[in-house]
Amino acid sequence: MRNWRDLKHLGPVRVPQRIDAEQVLRDLPAGRAPRARLRYVDGDDLFVNWIWDHQPDSPRMTVIERRLVAPALEALALAVPTPLPGESGEQALVRALSKGPLMDLEREQRLAETLTAALVPAWLGAELNVLEAAGLRPHLRVQLSPSTSHLPWELLSTSDGERGIDMVDVSVLLPATLRNDPARRVAPPWRPGAPVAAVLDPVVPGFPAHSDLGSVLGPVAPDAPLAAMVRRLGDRVRPAGDAFRRADIDRAALADAAADAGRLLYVGHVTASTHALDARMHLSDGLGSPGLAQPLGPHRPYTAADIALGAPGLDPLDAPNRVALIACDSGGDARFAEPTGLTAAFVHRGAEYVTATRWTLPTEAGLARFGTDLRGDAEGMLSEAVIAVDAAHEASDPVAALGAWQREQRRRWTATGDPRFSPVIWGALATAWAPAAPR
Repeated sequence: MRNWRDLKHLGPVRVPQRIDAEQVLRDLPAGRAPRARLRYVDGDDLFVNWIWDHQPDSPRMTVIERRLVAPALEALALAVPTPLPGESGEQALVRALSKGPLMDLEREQRLAETLTAALVPAWLGAELNVLEAAGLRPHLRVQLSPSTSHLPWELLSTSDGERGIDMVDVSVLLPATLRNDPARRVAPPWRPGAPVAAVLDPVVPGFPAHSDLGSVLGPVAPDAPLAAMVRRLGDRVRPAGDAFRRADIDRAALADAAADAGRLLYVGHVTASTHALDARMHLSDGLGSPGLAQPLGPHRPYTAADIALGAPGLDPLDAPNRVALIACDSGGDARFAEPTGLTAAFVHRGAEYVTATRWTLPTEAGLARFGTDLRGDAEGMLSEAVIAVDAAHEASDPVAALGAWQREQRRRWTATGDPRFSPVIWGALATAWAPAAPR
């Protein structure tokens, strides 16, 4: 089995110095989990560097030849439901859900091993082994490059069916120029019991429930777990009234709901464009809504540029401290040379935590229609993820809380091979953490 506990299978170390992985324990403060910033940088080859917060004077770096990583990344692209060039959304769902490796445990394990062998440097793997032996769970803040933008560190193979999420907590590291921008707005700190701006499967003008920008969740029964989640939030929900499939939550209503909210929970549609600032949320905006996006029939999308910078007649959005964007490719910033998509936009406007997705997220209807191995047992798969993210954003540490749920899903997946626990859903979720810049 290829894994980072068996170091001979890991990527090469290209540094002119002797490696002593035990040095990762040097100067480690007692009682605090180790934390590192890990970056992948595209060039002719793939450059990987990381630095432990407790050893700021000892950065590590290695280079992995492109010929070694390209086959693994191509296999990953074929596995996830994000459309390939020239492929329709439906064709991508058929490829990923009916015959893709993320729906078959044995093939998914082989994919995880291939990714680990190609993309985890031996030096880093050795340090993670040392920390694990010391009883420590590090927090890796991972900044991906365009070529590695789909890489799920949570799924990388360690040994005996365990994965990266079993050894580390993982969050998305945004560029320092964004995190530490003096112009960045900083939202008030999270406080338990704060209002929640809930935008749950909004109606997009001109798109019926079964169309491309139609319903994500499908009908939500009063006794469904999602309805129970909303009832638990009670009068904290903004705007008040019905929670699902509202046709009146446009960008102005979202701004009003977010004004005094502690967090935002969005479940709906996001679509990508030719550049990151044109990444689009789809609310109930008609043609009269101000913004920079070209209309789609009677609907005007809400772009990352609108959120971050505003537009004529539209102020930038004041984002709450925590934001969840459960939608297709909502966390796809890294695939662009300038990673300034929706995640970056919400961070620029105040968010400390943004949970989003690395790849296309199948809707409830898509899972039922194309997930042939689910045998009619797809109902509620996406809803379970929504509930888990909602609970994580209620926790003191959303990164650790989401990771705990992903570990439980991993255990169910590797113990049973039941495609209901496939990482096609839980492996897509990742949280960007961007605390206020130090003064």
